[in-house]
Amino acid sequence: MSPKRVPFRLWAMVALALPRLHWGHASATRKALVVHGLGSSAATTWQVSEALAKAGWSATAVDLRGHGLAPRGTSYRIEDFAEDLAATTPEGGGGWDVVIGHSIGAASAVFAAHHNTTWAKRLILLDPALELGDATREQVLENQRQGHLHQSVEDIRGANPHWHPLDVELKVQAHRQSSLWALEHAVFDNDPWNITTEATALSTPTHVIGADPAAGSMFCNDYAKRMVEANPQMTYEVIEGAGHSVHRDKPAETLRAILRYLG
Repeated sequence: MSPKRVPFRLWAMVALALPRLHWGHASATRKALVVHGLGSSAATTWQVSEALAKAGWSATAVDLRGHGLAPRGTSYRIEDFAEDLAATTPEGGGGWDVVIGHSIGAASAVFAAHHNTTWAKRLILLDPALELGDATREQVLENQRQGHLHQSVEDIRGANPHWHPLDVELKVQAHRQSSLWALEHAVFDNDPWNITTEATALSTPTHVIGADPAAGSMFCNDYAKRMVEANPQMTYEVIEGAGHSVHRDKPAETLRAILRYLG
């Protein structure tokens, strides 16, 4: 039986302080937060964060709970990730000018922004994992176990020959650094995995950069159409030929889409 969902900030035990990496000048007037997906890390956002810095932004990326150098927790619901993110604010206070999240990081950003409307002025969601059925959850679980326990640089490079060599290296490193307990419970604890209600009610301007439906998108087809029709704050585009990791599969196209929306 699935645990009963209770109001935000009551379900999670306590927010965890997340380690940060920075790109760009801290004095930049525009502040961005970049949030990785499951089995990744702050370092794996380097292409997005570097592009923001080159465009004059101060970009901050965090390790989510259970990942990288972040503290480990006992619960890994999307609400828990969101609790940590909501407590992550720019140096000097205030809200983020934009929060960019991938996969479960995008879902967690949606949850945080829905419950705290001053946390982010805009959201950019990279193929967000907002609703996953049981079969997809099982596939995510298997992929995370394989990545943490078995996959080498050669394995990742062979499966993704078009990735930048640094993306290959950092993905393997991030999987090894992550807690296997965290990776597994990000699936176990999110049953059901569904924040459609929060995303539909989101009042923050939000742009979704989706993967190609033919290449394994988690936000596409009828679901994407319903979401955009239900929320006038949400816009959507697809990166043709990109898989779920749009920022690694098609970095140039993804970065252009991000900067075009911000501009």
